[in-house]
Amino acid sequence: MAYVIGIDGGTESLRAHVFDLSGRSRGVGKGAYQTTFPEPGRAEQNPADWWHAAGVAVREAMAAAGVGPDQISAIAADTTSCTVVALDDAGQPLRPALLWMDVRAHHEAAEVAGCGDPALRLNGNGAGPVSPEWMLPKALWLARHQSDTFAAARKIGEYQDYLNLRLTGRWVASLNNVTMRWHYQTDHGGWPDSMLAKLGLTALRQKWPTEIVEPGKVIGPLTDRAAAHLGLLPGTPVVQGGADAFIGMIGLGVTQPGELAMITGSSHLHLGVASHAVHAKGVWGTYMDCVYPGRPIIEGGQTSTGSVIAWFKRNFADATPFETLNAQAEALPPGAEGLLALDHFQGNRTPYTDALSRGAITGLTLKHTPAHVYRALVESICFGTRLIVESFGSAFQAKRIVVAGGATRSPFWLQVHADTLGLPLQLTEEHEACALGSAILAATGAGHFPSIDAGCAAMVRVTSTIQPDMARHAAYAPIYARYLAAYGALQPLREAE
Repeated sequence: MAYVIGIDGGTESLRAHVFDLSGRSRGVGKGAYQTTFPEPGRAEQNPADWWHAAGVAVREAMAAAGVGPDQISAIAADTTSCTVVALDDAGQPLRPALLWMDVRAHHEAAEVAGCGDPALRLNGNGAGPVSPEWMLPKALWLARHQSDTFAAARKIGEYQDYLNLRLTGRWVASLNNVTMRWHYQTDHGGWPDSMLAKLGLTALRQKWPTEIVEPGKVIGPLTDRAAAHLGLLPGTPVVQGGADAFIGMIGLGVTQPGELAMITGSSHLHLGVASHAVHAKGVWGTYMDCVYPGRPIIEGGQTSTGSVIAWFKRNFADATPFETLNAQAEALPPGAEGLLALDHFQGNRTPYTDALSRGAITGLTLKHTPAHVYRALVESICFGTRLIVESFGSAFQAKRIVVAGGATRSPFWLQVHADTLGLPLQLTEEHEACALGSAILAATGAGHFPSIDAGCAAMVRVTSTIQPDMARHAAYAPIYARYLAAYGALQPLREAE
């Protein structure tokens, strides 16, 4: 029997899964690494730690699966996005990597956003913002604040590119990463050369990989040295992956126009397959060919979702189990008996792209309990998701939503999502959607499936569907209208602070 390995390079660790061709994980391994925070707003990792973790994780996964190296037909990886590396000509790091969450380049991000280049259509059709997490702000920061390192670097790329370099010896970029975070556009001129010129970054183009490989295509064979490190056979095909959440779309089987992957956790990420390209305020993307050939991907996100629930639980209901909170909140009617919340505790990413917006809870009376507040907070998060889906406009008419992450552990939260949206939600068998997405790409690149779509059909299984209660959906209509009004109503109060 043939197997494939899907690697998921996350923020705290790298996980390797051995999957069979039906999409079932047969063995898992994990290698942890550390993040350093040299100053507020800065976060760094040592790329050598990723490589060490890969050796640990793959060997553990192989042992757990009980399969031999000759049974592995291909390997592919996804990694954190916008984790930027600067390497010498031999591929050795010149400094620690700037982790995705590193926001030291906030001034540079504002400069990129203000340069007026057509490539900014990916950022709300020029309305912005550009995140300091993205490639260009970080590279511009390096050029300005560590100019010797920037000049000495022969290769500047991402975690994804570094890992593939160590696996194959080839310096290539993933079409996924460059289209959604490097301002590369397959339908609009390719590389952002005019933007680089405006920013004084023309030298960066010579440091970026010159070859781009799309997800699901073979990069090259595993080198002898890499094979020895991982415990695999030299020559094993290494297939291109990409950024973790986007590859998670594949692991959730979200492939067709109108389908949305909702990745939940401390924040929510909404990634949909659009019917056509669109560039508009409040919309990130669309990114053409980002995951699937010929299909634009649309992006939205909420900055604080699970983190809001964790804040409430920690500060106001620490002794109450989540099971009790969920049961008490579920017994309340929609709208929590007049209580309304705004979920902007850390600002709003889309559609307002307002970093200074703040959360609110209004309508409090002496009758309200922690369960009321909990329900209002959950509802506000779900309203935020509904607003994002509606803001996508004509390019994305939601037909199917597949959910992964922390919210899937709460049937109550899932039901409120379904009720506020008025749409069914689906859950899949494999919880590690990113690793499975990488495995599907590996299997496709190895020739087991003729396309990524076919790989998804064979390896992804929907296990349950949460149907909306349309009576509750109707009851939410006036409450949702109040939610929409809250953002504007709070502006004068914020400006008076």
